[in-house]
Amino acid sequence: MHFDLSTFYLLIIGTLLASAAMMFWERGLAARRSKTLRILGAGLVVLAAGCAVALFRRFLPQAIGSAGGNLLILAGYLLVLHGVASFNGRRHLAASFCMFVGMALVWAIWGSQWQLVVWSYVSAFPIALASGMTAWEMWRCTAMSPLSARRVVIAAQSIHALFYAVRAFFLPSLVAAFGQGLLLTASEITMYEGVLFSVILPMALLKLVRDEAHGRLLQEARTDYLTRMGNRRWFFEEGARVIGSEAGQKTLSVLAFDLDRFKAINDNHGHETGDRVLALFAEIVRGVLPSGTILARMGGEEFAALLAGDDARRARLLGEAVARQFAQTVLDRTDGIGIEATVSIGLAQFESGIPSLAKGLAAADRALYQAKSLGGNRLELA
Repeated sequence: MHFDLSTFYLLIIGTLLASAAMMFWERGLAARRSKTLRILGAGLVVLAAGCAVALFRRFLPQAIGSAGGNLLILAGYLLVLHGVASFNGRRHLAASFCMFVGMALVWAIWGSQWQLVVWSYVSAFPIALASGMTAWEMWRCTAMSPLSARRVVIAAQSIHALFYAVRAFFLPSLVAAFGQGLLLTASEITMYEGVLFSVILPMALLKLVRDEAHGRLLQEARTDYLTRMGNRRWFFEEGARVIGSEAGQKTLSVLAFDLDRFKAINDNHGHETGDRVLALFAEIVRGVLPSGTILARMGGEEFAALLAGDDARRARLLGEAVARQFAQTVLDRTDGIGIEATVSIGLAQFESGIPSLAKGLAAADRALYQAKSLGGNRLELA
């Protein structure tokens, strides 16, 4: 099936405008990325406007037709670059200004005499550069690295940059060698790629924003709001992963923590002070236990930790260090109001015959109750 260039332009314009509408609509659902979506949506609208001007450029004066269409298209690409860069809080104002002004000067100086050359070859260079920079910005966006849509954006922008780089640097010599018919063929191939690009890139960017928002919601569902630790659900999910790993098949330790007489702290000093004590304990236990520890607030003043391998063998020393540092620090970190807060700890260690996490935690809980019955502020081994 054969399509003329006008049909391609109409397909691209319609796709870009529909994608822009989706970007603006998505702003209400992804408030954190509202600015990014606004910039990307504006970029797609400007790209569509540039394509519309390019479609009718033969009916317009040169300054409005070819030059205006090309500069609008370039501005659209630069806005998309800014939108992608804003994922990491970066901007490219100086580079964008230089590219746009440079291309405007080319049109002003050589556009009248060399209109076909500037339109067909020279104008492709800044588009290739902007597309390559956009791919690089997405590559640098490590916050998005777990998301599969990031790779699609990088691939789409890289291929697009390659198409326009070939058009800028290699097509002139190929046309000189094989004739002007090759230029029309190259234009059709570029338009085919442009249609695919106008579909794939916006959809990939939208999926990127949605996947990021979904990941944040999932993370919040697994995170305790006060201490920013994992919650009980997260503890069992991550714990199952550790137990199934190679390290988890050798040595495991489960630590159960419970702040002593915490209800009296809330009753005597208020819940705000109690929250500060909980936050302080979370800060201390995070600082003492190794970074690979699975650590969670199980509810109220109860916490739990799962250690594997060499860390598990040091669990008793680590737990005792937590109890000691918490007791020493709490007076200084609660505005000098004289709160005495301590923690009781139960430890269950397993060198072989690793049980389920629920059974391991139950064993640590029994040791915890023993520690509390002995007066608290101590660690007992199951």
